[in-house]
Amino acid sequence: PSVTLTQHQGYQFEHRYAPELPVLLADEPPPLGSGQGPDPVQLLASAVGNCLCASLLFACQKYKDDPAPLRAEVKATVGRNDRNRTRVLGLSVDLHLGRPAAELAHLARVLETFEDYCTVTQSVAPAVPVTLRVLDSTGAVLKGDR
Repeated sequence: PSVTLTQHQGYQFEHRYAPELPVLLADEPPPLGSGQGPDPVQLLASAVGNCLCASLLFACQKYKDDPAPLRAEVKATVGRNDRNRTRVLGLSVDLHLGRPAAELAHLARVLETFEDYCTVTQSVAPAVPVTLRVLDSTGAVLKGDR
């Protein structure tokens, strides 16, 4: 996979993934940019959330379970490191299933393994702590801190 980034204006960059895909405009929030698109931290959070959703969906589908519609809420914590540089200090993910847990016969097995198959999360987590909770459609916490 590859992406080409081209400066549009100021801190806005056009992300081109493939000719057949729409261009994504990213921008820094004010005061650097004008906030006309997601910023790099939001893109990182999106990548982690998307990958976790896709991994969970794939694992469920192996057992013919359908957790749809899935929803991920990802909160990035940004702060300063010991050199006073701004860094992403952590990502907190709430993954919401579209159904009650009782309707997904193999969910316990899926919850044990799906994170291991998330390429993005497993690549990011050694540098940025990622905490995960999985909740069903009733709000019951199935994995992570309750």
